[in-house]
Amino acid sequence: MDKKSSEDLGQAEITNRAPSIGKGSIIDADDRRLRAQGHKAELERSFSWLGALALAYSISNSWLTYASSFGLVLIYGGGVTTLFALFIAAAAQWIVFLGLAELCSAFPSSGGQYHFTYIIASPKTRNFGAYVTGSINILAWWITTCSGLIYTAISAFGCAAAWFPDFAQQRYQVYLCYLGITVLSLIPIYTIKQRYLDFMTESTTGFSLIGMVLTISVCLGMADGDYAPGTIILENRGISGWNAGTGWLLSIAAALYCFAANGAVTHIAEELPNPGRKLPQILSMSMAMGVVIVIPWTVAMLFSIKDMQAVQSSFLPSFEVFYQATGSKAAATGLQAYLTFLYYTCIPSQWVTCSRITWAFARDQGLPFAEYWQHIDPKRGIPWRTTLLSAAFCAVYGLIYVASTTAFNSIINATCLMLNLSYVIPQGVLLTQGRDKLPRRAFSLGKLGYAVNLYSVVFMIVIGVVFCLPQTNPTTAGSMNYNAPVIVGLFTIVCLLWIERRSKFNGPHIDWDLLNEANEEE
Repeated sequence: MDKKSSEDLGQAEITNRAPSIGKGSIIDADDRRLRAQGHKAELERSFSWLGALALAYSISNSWLTYASSFGLVLIYGGGVTTLFALFIAAAAQWIVFLGLAELCSAFPSSGGQYHFTYIIASPKTRNFGAYVTGSINILAWWITTCSGLIYTAISAFGCAAAWFPDFAQQRYQVYLCYLGITVLSLIPIYTIKQRYLDFMTESTTGFSLIGMVLTISVCLGMADGDYAPGTIILENRGISGWNAGTGWLLSIAAALYCFAANGAVTHIAEELPNPGRKLPQILSMSMAMGVVIVIPWTVAMLFSIKDMQAVQSSFLPSFEVFYQATGSKAAATGLQAYLTFLYYTCIPSQWVTCSRITWAFARDQGLPFAEYWQHIDPKRGIPWRTTLLSAAFCAVYGLIYVASTTAFNSIINATCLMLNLSYVIPQGVLLTQGRDKLPRRAFSLGKLGYAVNLYSVVFMIVIGVVFCLPQTNPTTAGSMNYNAPVIVGLFTIVCLLWIERRSKFNGPHIDWDLLNEANEEE
């Protein structure tokens, strides 16, 4: 990086990527805001407010995500933690998103967290800090997508196992299904034009809401008044071996998976009109939507349980709950098949997120062969090459499942921690550098800003410890938690990649006057 680009960010600076632009020479305020951050508009602003909200929810999909981890939370603390941990997790994650929302309002960009980190960090640390943040964010999203792919495959095999109990699926068969789902989920991205992605995300959310109502109606309706007693919710029936306090912490950490992916919306900032105003609204609304939807579904499922231990030990806990509620293998299979379809519909939105953050990182020379990866397909209007790069990573990563399900799941389990780490790093930098680094913006935390940013850092430290605890106590090889070595290993890989990129990676350069001017117009 040359000497000029390492000067203090307080100096107004425009690089040759963003020629100087005077007031009034660019009509569109969104374009001016992006130019002020050193980039030009390359993606169509085709997402509406509702479509962007649907993107965030279609990925996090709170009730569907909870269905995939339902049995694990029951192991930690039974019904009481399964229900009430959701409230605590939602409140905890929401505060972190408030800090992220303020940064989105100040610097709306598809780069998101690494972009914020570069702008507000000190000149000596901003390159490395932004590179690490961006790399962690990309890896988190790629691996999150892998989790969606594998659970779709597992759900499909679970339906088959209910009817063919003697069939023991092999890991390579699950992997082949995983690859098939990867290809099928890319079809909507390839065939649907950019301007219609809005409709795709809204349809996915609509299917999810139908599924939520359907599962509640069928389970409670077919139970015909034969519901579990209230003690199923009020009593701690955990079997993890941990004390009640630790069981609660583990349950809260597991419940965070229902909400952590809402941050995906930050990476379509360049495809959303007035992102500085709308992104904070969408982050909060997606959280509210997630809570309102997951709570009634969880209550209905808890009242449907007749045999807690059977659910806790089940290969597919959601199927076991459906079967206990309906007493019909056909009905349970139908519900689980619909859930499998829903898991599939969530994946295209994840490809959108993966491709945008990867494309933005390549635009700032964060990837090898960056010029190739930052290409926008002129026909589709999307970064198709980074979509394929993300899919290639998932295909290769899936091979780990064939070798060891423990190793595969250990890395998958680290994704929530990695996503939150990317949300918190720029807030931690903001604490040390001072909040006066922020320009004028549509959404400001004001006097609460320091408290929110400090909370986010403390939150990260606490969940960092909790996410590294084993699932059971005493632990076994199967229940051991490998998050700590996984995070260290991934960080080591990022540092090795940095050695090659350190002289090439070049974050955004800010024209503060133009940025303040554009933000005032929003």
